Amino acid sequence: MMGTGTTGHGPNGPWDARDGRDTTGRLLRAATGSGARLIAEAATLVQGWAVLADPIAGAVYSAPAAAAADGVHAAAAPHDHPYSVQLPAAGAVLVLAPAPATPAEHTGHVAATTAALLEVRGQRAAELRGEQMRLHTTLLRLLLAGHADAVVDALGGGAYTHVTVYRLTGEDTLAAHQVLWRAVRPTLTPHADACTLLGRLDGELVVAEVHRGSDDGRILRLVSRVCERHGLLAGMAGPLPLAEMSTAYCDAAAARHSATPAHRIVPADAIGAPRLAPLLPVAPYARWAAAVLRPLDPAQQHLLLVWLRTGSKPSAAEALGLSAGTVRARIREAARLLDADLEDATVRAHLLLALRAPAPADSDAAADATSGSGSGSGSDEAALRNAGEARLEALPGGILDTGAVRAWAGGLVDGLEPRLRIALTCWLRHHARTAPAATELHVHRTTLTTWLHQCADHLAQNLADATVRAEIHLALRITRCGRDAPADLPRRGGRTYRRA
Repeated sequence: MMGTGTTGHGPNGPWDARDGRDTTGRLLRAATGSGARLIAEAATLVQGWAVLADPIAGAVYSAPAAAAADGVHAAAAPHDHPYSVQLPAAGAVLVLAPAPATPAEHTGHVAATTAALLEVRGQRAAELRGEQMRLHTTLLRLLLAGHADAVVDALGGGAYTHVTVYRLTGEDTLAAHQVLWRAVRPTLTPHADACTLLGRLDGELVVAEVHRGSDDGRILRLVSRVCERHGLLAGMAGPLPLAEMSTAYCDAAAARHSATPAHRIVPADAIGAPRLAPLLPVAPYARWAAAVLRPLDPAQQHLLLVWLRTGSKPSAAEALGLSAGTVRARIREAARLLDADLEDATVRAHLLLALRAPAPADSDAAADATSGSGSGSGSDEAALRNAGEARLEALPGGILDTGAVRAWAGGLVDGLEPRLRIALTCWLRHHARTAPAATELHVHRTTLTTWLHQCADHLAQNLADATVRAEIHLALRITRCGRDAPADLPRRGGRTYRRA
């Protein structure tokens, strides 16, 4: 992959072996400093510009900086830049654009020498990379163990306060790790306002960007390109305070369960904010949620939230780093404290709403206190009694009867044929398990799978997302006119069904 140089675009001045020795010496001295200095020296020697372009990271080094875009474009489309020189170097592409008067022989010598020196630097970096990667993995484990201060000290004592976490899975995580390492060029020396840690934990590729509260999106763009190139799925969580690294780590895994080949990277807040919740009347919704969740501590609430987001106990165990048995035991304990059947699909949907509810407003609390002052302790006792009566099985009266909620539900599920609506309702009641739903419907599993694909196409929703399924379940209940029971499935003899 090499262009023709600059022949015919200027007078070729004399160039001899002594010039070659001087050029090589200058490039060698620059290479002992850094890759950036080497590229800058190459640009000076050809009296033009030089760029080391990576297919994932874009311009790794550029001299001058304004030439970065031209260098990336030349590496991607060399035929559009016939008077530049392109050579493979250290897993990237070296692009030189000499001045018209620079001899072609001189340009070729600079390009070949620079590419060779970049290869040497790359091999040396590869020798040290294993040790550096192990150090990064250790720092990630320390962050997960809650030793944020020790990690910040190891990173140079920068004023790092927040972290953004990415968790990537797929068959090609090892190659993706190498590519992302080269693209990010991680270092433990404080650089600007962020420092990136890369490591492989339990077969996953984990990326943690430690920063000072602001995320410029650079790592997100790199992770997104790596996912597309290597066919990975990723979840993202943050920015969160460094002390909440374990929470971000779990949320990233929960988000990854909603990723698909069409949407390979999913942020945690995209699945943590149901579309129904903002439509509910704030005051009664928040009071109900606070009342039903009162028996649970924050750790129990977070475990339930991860479970409901991922859609299964094994997936929640994987996200939380716990055994499946531990997760089942803790969910049983939560069900006992809530005095609710968490195997019921409606209860689960209500619980997800409760966990994502806003905190009761201070103004509401103040209003309750004011109204209670006139009637003495009787009002307080009534409030406590009402809080004790709040249950997951039923939302506060009238909370789903608003025009906004009914319009949302109708817009989501209206238009479904009766057979599809009944099949979808049954499947959701069985927690997205096809075999028991097909048995109750008296259809073959293949038939039910086909119908579910038709439902997904009609609704334009991702039925693999547990949060989406919970909302559709509620929307079907809100818009229900009949029973939506398997016995009401339209039939025409045996297992043949007619379209309504």
